Amino acid sequence: MPCPDALEWADRVIRVALSGAGGKLATPIIAAVASSSDLELSGLYNPNRAGTEIDGQVVTGDASSISADVMVETAHPDVVFDNLAAWSEAGMATVVGTSGFTPERLGELRTMWGSSAPCLVVPNFSIGAVLMMRFATEAVEHFEAVEIIERHHSTKPDAPSGTSLATAMTIGKAGGVSIEGSEELVAGARGAAVEGVRVHALRLPGVIAQQEVALSNPGEVLSIEHLSTSYESFAAGALTAVRGVSRLDPGVHLGLDAVL
Repeated sequence: MPCPDALEWADRVIRVALSGAGGKLATPIIAAVASSSDLELSGLYNPNRAGTEIDGQVVTGDASSISADVMVETAHPDVVFDNLAAWSEAGMATVVGTSGFTPERLGELRTMWGSSAPCLVVPNFSIGAVLMMRFATEAVEHFEAVEIIERHHSTKPDAPSGTSLATAMTIGKAGGVSIEGSEELVAGARGAAVEGVRVHALRLPGVIAQQEVALSNPGEVLSIEHLSTSYESFAAGALTAVRGVSRLDPGVHLGLDAVL
């Protein structure tokens, strides 16, 4: 069954809080929420920025002071589990934009989260990135080999990206594999193996987010690529997740597809 408040929320403004306020991902989402007629910005959380003001809201470092229908979590991977434990205890529907959710971390989250509310982990809020993953999943059964090349800004705290991890997990389940015929003369030269799919992470100062899924048969290569040129590209998908998360069953879900 959906979250008990789902039908009620359909007829009223949704109160939205942001964790990780002041960060690169949080900033365009906050602006988008503040300008939406059906959403209300009800709280901002970031202990490192407590007391500062963003869009008329004072950022708090006290998790217990947050009151919202939906929490959007964008904090650093090092602190995200502590934050999510607080939102779970409060029974808040939560959308997670923090990167780095490997299959092991997703399992840990499912164990920790319980069934008090829905929790939607979104590796990439960009609608284009979601379509890239969907097209790659549809194509992979027709190709002998697949590999992923992802490029992000050099300050990104984790590698591989959450998008590439989710892509590899999805296409791996669909039967996609990388060919393992080469001996690594230097450790790591073939990248990381995720569910049988090789992922190569590039970190460059001139890039925001870019991912290519390369599929190949003898004599041909199909490249499915997505590029974000601005953090604004993540706002529309984030609002879609906020508006749809209440319709999901309690527990942890993966990917924006769950609410599209």
